[in-house]
Amino acid sequence: MTCFFIGHRFAPETLKPILLKVVERHITYYGVTHFIVGQYGAFDHMAAGAVIEAKAWHPEVSLSLLLPYHPSKRPTEIPMGFDSTYYPEGMETVPDRVAIKKANELMIQSCDYLICYNRNIIGNTRDLVAIAELRAKKGLLHITNLAECLNI
Repeated sequence: MTCFFIGHRFAPETLKPILLKVVERHITYYGVTHFIVGQYGAFDHMAAGAVIEAKAWHPEVSLSLLLPYHPSKRPTEIPMGFDSTYYPEGMETVPDRVAIKKANELMIQSCDYLICYNRNIIGNTRDLVAIAELRAKKGLLHITNLAECLNI
């Protein structure tokens, strides 16, 4: 089972303890063993930190860094705590200006679980979660929105 994270670039520090609990629930209750996260904002960094912390108790869990740009064009070292990088199939012809959004869309189409921080404000997060909700209505994806946990 794979879980992807998506959220607003600016996310409050109050999400950290909630993220830890939600990641733990996804591992122990839903059987998620593979998490994938980007690297372009506060939410991504908090999500990665929560998974890295959980890996100390769950060695079967892996964490991959989503790469929106081809590794030969923009080489990226695997950050500490990550197990691998992931470059989605089909991204080779995507223009750089839309690469992040397209990589996120491809992840939403292929993951089993989505942990998001979506406050329904105009932007890519809102648009991507709307796409995810279509998959969820078909029973293909389970979404946890942390903004609802904070009552924001």
